[in-house]
Amino acid sequence: MALAASLQHLGEHFDSASACVLGDALDRATALYLQNGREPARKVGQLDNRGSTFYLALYWAQALAQQETDARLAHRFHAVAAELTRNESRIVAELNGAQGSSQDIGGYYRPDPTRTERAMRPSPTLNAIIDAIAPARQESVSA
Repeated sequence: MALAASLQHLGEHFDSASACVLGDALDRATALYLQNGREPARKVGQLDNRGSTFYLALYWAQALAQQETDARLAHRFHAVAAELTRNESRIVAELNGAQGSSQDIGGYYRPDPTRTERAMRPSPTLNAIIDAIAPARQESVSA
C-alpha cells in the first residue's frame, strides 16, 4: 500500500501520469487481493508469501491492462495479465510445490546467486512471464 501511495505522490510531484496510473492500479489490485482473501496461510501446501505476492502481481497486471488513462501501459500489460490469468492454477501449484523443505542457498552471509535464484523463483511458468516483461533483467542476473 505504501508503494501505491509513493507512486501516486511521485506522479503528482513530477507530473507523471504513468506513475499515477501505476499507483492507482496498485490500489485496485490491493483491494482485490484483500477482498479475495489472498493473504498467506499458515500451513504447508496452502498459499504462502510467494503465492500471495503472485496474486497481487496478477491483480496489478489486470488493473494496468484494463485502465484507459495510459494506452501504452495498458498495451504492455495486456499480454502479461492474460498469461498470468491463463496460468494461474499452474503457477500456484508450482509455488505451493516448493514449500515444506529447507533450501540450501550456499551460505547465510554470502549465498550463492544461482542457488538463491532457484530458491526464490520456484515457478518456471511465472519466471518466463516475468522475464518476458523485462528481458534486460537476465543480463544483470548472469553478470
